[in-house]
Amino acid sequence: MLDRLKHWAKALKRDVIALWLAARDPRVPMGAKVLAGAVAAYALSPVDLIPDFIPVLGLLDDLLIVPAGIWLALRLIPAPVMADLRKRAETMAKPRSTAGLIAVIVIWAVALGGVWLIIRYR
Repeated sequence: MLDRLKHWAKALKRDVIALWLAARDPRVPMGAKVLAGAVAAYALSPVDLIPDFIPVLGLLDDLLIVPAGIWLALRLIPAPVMADLRKRAETMAKPRSTAGLIAVIVIWAVALGGVWLIIRYR
């Protein structure tokens, strides 16, 4: 069972890099590019939307949201294109997502600003 989990985790990492490549590939439809880019940016971001130290919720994004986003994006990308992108992804180092980092920071800033406004003008 441990070997299956290791294989699954390795496949997820490869698919995240393949989605990062798909977001830039002209053979991928625009809707799939947008979703692939968003999933890859979030998965490759050094900061999580829900920090891992928050019990249960912190790990749910890694266990549910990211795999669900990958699954949906993979369904939108043509199979031959995805096979090619997976081959390319296996030889690449894991990129970092500055866009994902900025998006998470902006979401947290807007949420904190909203909470501050509610508290201040209550």
